[in-house]
Amino acid sequence: MLSACGGGGGGSGASAPAAVANLSPRVLIEAPESANSGETVTLDGGASSDPDGSIRSYAWSQTSGTAVVLSGSTQPSASFTAPAVSEPTSLAFSLTVTDNDGAAGTGSVSVSVQPSADTPRFTVSGRLGASVSQSLDLTTNDPLNANAANDSFDNAQPLPNPTTVGGYLNEPGSGTEGRSLVAGDVEDFYRVNLFQDQSITLLVANAASADADLYLYDASGNLVDFSIDTAELESVSVPADGVYFVNVSLFAGATLYNLAIGSGVPVLPAAQRYANVLPDQAIIHYQADDADPALDPEATETRLSDRLATRRIAGGRGRDGLFSLPAASLDAASARSRLGRLRERRRAIADDNLRDVWRTLVSIKRLAREPGVAAAEPNYRVSVRATPNDEAYPLQWHYPLINLPAAWRITNGSPEVIVAVVDTGILSGHPDLAGQLVPGYDFIRDPESAGDGDGIDPDPEDVGTGNLSGNFHGTHVTGTVAAAGNNRIGVAGAAWGVRVMPLRALGTDGAGTSYDIGQAVRFAAGLANDSGTLPAQRADIINLSLGGEGFSQFNRELYREVRRRGISVVAAAGNESRSEPDYPAGYADVFSVSAIDAQRNVAPYSNRGSSIDLAAPGGDSGNDVTGDGYPDGVLSTGAADGGFAYTFASGTSMAAPHVSAVLALMKSVNPGLSADNLASLLAAGELTDDAGDPGRDDDFGIGIINAGKAVDAAVAALGDSIAQAPSISVSSDVLNFGGRAETLQLVVAGTGNARVTSLATNADWLTVHAQTTDGDGLGRYQVRVNRSALEDGIYRGEILVRSTANTRRVKVLLAVGSGEDAELGTLYVLLYDPAADSVTAQTATRSSDGYRFRIPRVPAGDYLLFAGTDLNNNLRICDAGEACGALLTLDQPLRLRVDRDIDDADFPVEYQIAIPGRQSVAPASSAARALRRAR
Repeated sequence: MLSACGGGGGGSGASAPAAVANLSPRVLIEAPESANSGETVTLDGGASSDPDGSIRSYAWSQTSGTAVVLSGSTQPSASFTAPAVSEPTSLAFSLTVTDNDGAAGTGSVSVSVQPSADTPRFTVSGRLGASVSQSLDLTTNDPLNANAANDSFDNAQPLPNPTTVGGYLNEPGSGTEGRSLVAGDVEDFYRVNLFQDQSITLLVANAASADADLYLYDASGNLVDFSIDTAELESVSVPADGVYFVNVSLFAGATLYNLAIGSGVPVLPAAQRYANVLPDQAIIHYQADDADPALDPEATETRLSDRLATRRIAGGRGRDGLFSLPAASLDAASARSRLGRLRERRRAIADDNLRDVWRTLVSIKRLAREPGVAAAEPNYRVSVRATPNDEAYPLQWHYPLINLPAAWRITNGSPEVIVAVVDTGILSGHPDLAGQLVPGYDFIRDPESAGDGDGIDPDPEDVGTGNLSGNFHGTHVTGTVAAAGNNRIGVAGAAWGVRVMPLRALGTDGAGTSYDIGQAVRFAAGLANDSGTLPAQRADIINLSLGGEGFSQFNRELYREVRRRGISVVAAAGNESRSEPDYPAGYADVFSVSAIDAQRNVAPYSNRGSSIDLAAPGGDSGNDVTGDGYPDGVLSTGAADGGFAYTFASGTSMAAPHVSAVLALMKSVNPGLSADNLASLLAAGELTDDAGDPGRDDDFGIGIINAGKAVDAAVAALGDSIAQAPSISVSSDVLNFGGRAETLQLVVAGTGNARVTSLATNADWLTVHAQTTDGDGLGRYQVRVNRSALEDGIYRGEILVRSTANTRRVKVLLAVGSGEDAELGTLYVLLYDPAADSVTAQTATRSSDGYRFRIPRVPAGDYLLFAGTDLNNNLRICDAGEACGALLTLDQPLRLRVDRDIDDADFPVEYQIAIPGRQSVAPASSAARALRRAR
């Protein structure tokens, strides 16, 4: 046994009768020197003692090695299960004991875990797919990453366009241990060729404790736009084509960040964005602390006046009020206190009023971080003005891809139509789901899996999860079906007029049992179930973005009965990239949906096979063909880092709700359509566009869902028709060829009697040819680029699609030359044992390795495989703002059975982007999507 002692010393006094100093507890730990994988290890601190009192509390923690779950972490003795390891591995633990007078002592101990000698061992290897549309800040805190200064105009780091950047900034002494902890890294400069009307967005991952800003300079160093708010998101717009410097500047703290450069959401320039800010005024809210007289509101007001030259305009002394921030009275000391190192930056702002606004906003940011200040904000001029609806809708490329705008001209859904989403539950407080839900139920029988302290209950709220699968999955699926539309925030659902019945059947690990899922389906269909209750109105469509169960005669009969009741069941085909049926999608009475990417190709992860009925957008987050600077995942409602947000995800789980929403639109215009009616229309090709081989095939089934065509078919089934105004639409407003692609696909759809009259381009290197079109010129076109005569650089062209009704413009982006090698820095690959809830083995790989990895001597068993960056060096991968991936998708990680050598464990890794919601209120639980790695 090992015994570890620790503790603090007492004080030494020089004169009596000074009070005797309280002595710290003495820590004594007993633990075995070594243990074999699978054994239970006990760490015993019960012999710890206090020389002049009693011990009040114990706190165990792990300080290094493969992460394990400590049971009894607040008891005298703690225990853990020795993880499966491929080689001897040392685990270190710390115990802090606190006595009845508040003094603390600390001790530590290490246990060496030995691999089981009789367990067969194998090698797991593969390659990580890092998209060329992703870039890396050259000055992160990870010591294994390359390091090159990028903190000024002179050494600005070149970037491609479009791209998503992952980076890290910290003040000196802030953040985690690493190469930038002491000196700090407060500025990142990037040099990039940009085009007019492109946007640049900064996502601050750690906005709760840090603040970073965004500046845009032209090639001469003149400041042309800036965004200096205090929330998670900053955005600037590009005024004209040219070379620019993009500056991410830290205001306070330490934070990971993502920088998205592309043709994303339109952004107003600073002169318009801040036009209503009253210069040199601030509204200050105080935060009183009865235990600290220095934080008394009146004392705080006096201190702010002395240090920052604030002057009260309105409101009584010592309470919230309006203050002036007079610039004329600023002496050098006050200017330094208020503006800090940013004082010189104001000289780069040419417009006098904008310079005053900038100074005001920076002063307010400084005020907000003063002790005793709860919040500080600008004083705005308020007037009636237009606000764009669904501000992130331009990033929902997956809706035009299936011709949803044509369907919306007829209906956006009826509240009488209900889609049941059987999943992980719902974040009912998300602002984009307000008013979109009907009562649901929680059917998880196992309280541990449910994570909410009980079994079956009427509350389907998603409590979140601590691992990388299942995090608010049901909320994302629900948002695709019915997130509120035209409410001026976030995203729109594909059928935002319908209602969703949230049914919780998947637990905190993103998994559930076929029995619980079956009970949820029965409830949705109005059949007897274990809750003993029935919904006030049964569902019309049931969405199952889940799978992995084996064939069940019992469940086959269940779905057959649901179908007989006229209810349509839509299920994800699965993400295992295989052709064998996955259930429940494989049942004959369920619509099985495969996933396509932004180019209408079958996604690499999607299952295929004879059971596929149709295809819909599931995304491919490893690419940015849409050129918006974000990964081509499906954007929907979610949560991130303690707040409601909008997140990108890829998978057949994302494809299924597109189909459910379209069926709901059809039911909205023709309530009499049964599941059999819909199946007949599908078989006749009335709901889809043919893709792949002519007719039905194992990739797309009958074809790709076409919402406009489907709603027209629903109306026609009534023996009626709706005359739509002639119009054409395109599958994408932007095509990004990057530096490698030579051909991409463009689909032109039409309504009414619109007919394409011509397609023209404005560049010699850009051509368009019809592939599969009808007599009206509607259909699929091939777009081709030719780089042979072009010099290195970034190019933008345009396709002009003219019709008898309207004209559409498609922007085309092209890169020539270097800069097309994927670079995410060091990627850590973790083999995770879900049974032991621990990481069994770890390796690291870099771009110089081609992101190939090899993990030797893996004990036989079932594992999940994750990979990600650790840019802030906090020993966790996959934090918000970092790159992350899982075999095969992060949405539904594949359980990998290691019973032989595996050499094809390939999967993509991409930055995890979460766009914050305007009304960012913390969910009941928002567990971190991160895994702990070893040093």
